[in-house]
Amino acid sequence: MKRFLFVMALLLAYTVSGMAQTDRQYIRSGNKYYRQQNFVKAEAEYRKSLSVNPENPQALYNLGCALVMQKKDSVAVQQFEKAAKIETGRMRKAKIYHNIGFVCQSHKLYGDAINAYKESLRNNPADNETRYNLALCQRLNKSEQNRNKNNQNKNKDKQNKDKDKKQDQNKDKNNNKQDKENKEKQQEKMSRDNAEQLLNAAMQNEQATQRRVKDAMRQTRSRKLDKNW
Repeated sequence: MKRFLFVMALLLAYTVSGMAQTDRQYIRSGNKYYRQQNFVKAEAEYRKSLSVNPENPQALYNLGCALVMQKKDSVAVQQFEKAAKIETGRMRKAKIYHNIGFVCQSHKLYGDAINAYKESLRNNPADNETRYNLALCQRLNKSEQNRNKNNQNKNKDKQNKDKDKKQDQNKDKNNNKQDKENKEKQQEKMSRDNAEQLLNAAMQNEQATQRRVKDAMRQTRSRKLDKNW
């Protein structure tokens, strides 16, 4: 990605009169600090300029540049967007949108960067650096979309596998439950059968015992009768 260009040509490109002389003085002071890389003081001067004239696109643009250099990117983009709404010069507007695109690109917000670079090229179709950054963001954005799509497919496959696994587990659980119920029924049936067999055996033993008693009694009578004879 090419180096971010802060186009400071804007600093002296405006001609204003009357009340705006004061805000121009703050801008010149801010530019001095900016060139010295004292971005905190530059920011303060640009804000003073805006306190005098909130509609000065030059002060908004330069403030955005000072904020980017302090890594205050989200606030910087807000200043650039304000400047873009007010700015009427096509070349200056193109530079503002180029800077918005650069900040978005550095944060991998490729969709927003693409929109900003396109807007920059609408105002300055001859800017090859913006055209290069646009093409790069389009490639990176496509790669990211494909990667996200692959991840979504992987997640979907995993969810389907987990669902099938859960269904199999439920099926095994139901089968085990059914097997347990069948086993319990078989054991219950065997217990009833055993009880009936024991009862029948007991009844048969009782009947046999009664028969033996009766036979013994008949034999006793017979012996007595024989003796009486």
